Amino acid sequence: MKKAKRILALAGVILLLAMYGSTMVFAFMKDPRAGDFLMASIYCTIAVPVLLYAMTLVTRRLKDKNKELQDEAKAAGNQPEKTADAEKEEVLNDSRK
Repeated sequence: MKKAKRILALAGVILLLAMYGSTMVFAFMKDPRAGDFLMASIYCTIAVPVLLYAMTLVTRRLKDKNKELQDEAKAAGNQPEKTADAEKEEVLNDSRK
């Protein structure tokens, strides 16, 4: 999981650098459409990191909520339901046999 996070983080850094670079290029272009490209690039430079941050917050919150529900179920003596990841893992293990 850590390796996947590092790869995604590196991809995010590369994407941000590409957006900053394209913003710089569009700012100095003399094409009639350069202004539209520049505005789109500036919008993406702001919107993409904000959306990624929001997705990270939602994921963290849902993960915490899922853990709380599982802890409550264990405390009550009930077996917690299988998560989607556990079901996928079980299917993969069955298919490998």
